[in-house]
Amino acid sequence: MKLSTARLLDGSAIGLSGLCLIHCLVLPVAAAFAPLLGLWGEAEWVHLAFVVLAAPLSVGALLLTQPRRLGPISLAAAGLALLVVGLLYHEAETFLTVAGGLALASAHLMNWKGRASRHHHAHST
Repeated sequence: MKLSTARLLDGSAIGLSGLCLIHCLVLPVAAAFAPLLGLWGEAEWVHLAFVVLAAPLSVGALLLTQPRRLGPISLAAAGLALLVVGLLYHEAETFLTVAGGLALASAHLMNWKGRASRHHHAHST
């Protein structure tokens, strides 16, 4: 995979994780001031949309990057699993979604940094 494509995928995944965190943490507070935001924040389809977007983006960024690294892939798999479990267990949805989003963002940051250090090392020798 081209370096620019891999960077775009990881950057997009990090941005999507950030939106997910904003949705889970900031939107409920903002809803107190604008009740219409509360309706969007409680909509089930929003959480499902984040999972549906995150899964292929993460797979593309992590599995298509060469060489594959087990650490980021494992962390991303755990993050995606937490997001899916959050869809199923509404009692712990916010906690599971925040933990999953942070795990996914961390996995993509690890992937990004690992790729950058490999790229730097390859051009400095």
